[in-house]
Amino acid sequence: MAPEQPPLLTMSGITKSFPGVRALDGVDLEVQAGEVHCLLGQNGAGKSTLIKVLAGAHQPDDGTITWRGEQVALRSPIAAMRLGIATIYQELDLVEGLSVAENVYLGHEPTTGGFVVRGRAARAATAALLRRLGHPEIEPERLVGDLSAAHQQIVSMARALSHDVRLMVMDEPSAALDPDEVENLFRIVGDLTTEGVAVVYISHRLEEIRRIGDRVTVLKDGRAVAVGLPAERTPTRDIISLMTGRNVEYVFPDRPGSGARTEPGVEPGVEPVLEVQSLARKGEFAPLDLELHPGEIVGLAGLVGSGRSEILETIFGARKPTAGQIRVDGRPLRTGSVRAAVRAGIGLAPEERKAQALLMLESVTRNVSVSSMSRFSYGGWLDRHREREAARGATRELSLRPEDPSVPVRTLSGGNQQKAVLARWLLRGCRVLLLDEPTRGVDVGARAELYAVIRRLADEGLAVLLVSSEVPEVLGLADRVLVLREGHVVHESPAADLDEHGVLDLVLEGAR
Repeated sequence: MAPEQPPLLTMSGITKSFPGVRALDGVDLEVQAGEVHCLLGQNGAGKSTLIKVLAGAHQPDDGTITWRGEQVALRSPIAAMRLGIATIYQELDLVEGLSVAENVYLGHEPTTGGFVVRGRAARAATAALLRRLGHPEIEPERLVGDLSAAHQQIVSMARALSHDVRLMVMDEPSAALDPDEVENLFRIVGDLTTEGVAVVYISHRLEEIRRIGDRVTVLKDGRAVAVGLPAERTPTRDIISLMTGRNVEYVFPDRPGSGARTEPGVEPGVEPVLEVQSLARKGEFAPLDLELHPGEIVGLAGLVGSGRSEILETIFGARKPTAGQIRVDGRPLRTGSVRAAVRAGIGLAPEERKAQALLMLESVTRNVSVSSMSRFSYGGWLDRHREREAARGATRELSLRPEDPSVPVRTLSGGNQQKAVLARWLLRGCRVLLLDEPTRGVDVGARAELYAVIRRLADEGLAVLLVSSEVPEVLGLADRVLVLREGHVVHESPAADLDEHGVLDLVLEGAR
């Protein structure tokens, strides 16, 4: 009988502190070659710190790391990569001004005689990696900045595979992917593990853990509260309880009772607050007609590239339509102007909140007040006390934590950062709220809180237009759903008349 092989990776008693915060408190992690080991935990549980220690980006204060049976010190990302440890972060670290091939081989470019970079060899090798990943259509010469988020994710995987990788860490790899891309991701993970490569997989989507995970380690408050649980057999309720320390019912808030309503969320005789008439952008989405009433949540379901986000950005004025009109409270809106949209009462919580919505180095107060500064300015002077108190009131209404609005917004969890964006528009008094992937990168406990906040805001009269890649989220939150395929609306109905299978059938095949 062959002797049992030691684990590929063992992390024992890992601790890491930052000023005022103990991020890791004696964490253990063991990963076998060829397995998918899922790392779960709420935002702030220590997942990001742990994988940065594994990637050599952080040095632990205490603890040991063993690689293939030998104790090692990962003193830099280069040292980790030389061992065969590659990390793909949720916030991709690609250079947008370089080509795909230049990004894939950045730092270890093929050379001739040790001096001249062999661009042709790098492009050929990159093309082979992209074929292996199921994306031969991505051109090695193309600038990374011109690629979609999904294709940039593939480029990051190709860069990892350009090394002799033995362990790949994936942080929320499916967050920006549509269902087809997620299936391709699962195929890639399966191929890697068949070749003996281990994968540490971080995701808030518990259904993904069931599909591809072998074992699960759960972190909470910097500690490993469960190590090596069987992914398929451990009940979801148990995993959530471990993550949160309490029983969380992962359900959506009830829709308002039907009563005399003609449609869910719409009172009889109430005029629409938002009217979109024949709105279109050439090459992105076909002419669209839409009415949104006070108190109604309308969901847009479709694949990445179906025009969902582009519709929201066009309504918000970030994109100029090629045709069509928008009315707010019956009055025409000047299209292509964010200023006009905000003045009319439209607010947008974009998909990339860190890059597109938040001032990461500023306080919560400034992030909440930034769209309402005229309320606190007098003769060129800013009344900081009124600004702070107004922000505190808006964040308290959304139960944002911590309650102190003076803290930097970058220190908040993903769910609380999203609440800060919502508080901005709440303070502004917006009538129409556009939500693009509102729970992207948000843990399971915070999702339930955000769902309750969104429903409560709608019940108080706010009109909500919602985009999400997660079909259950669209069906669970929305009163009415428009299904998009290749820029066209192929179906519209109350959410209660649809199920996940039916929506996926529509977005993948179109109207039958």
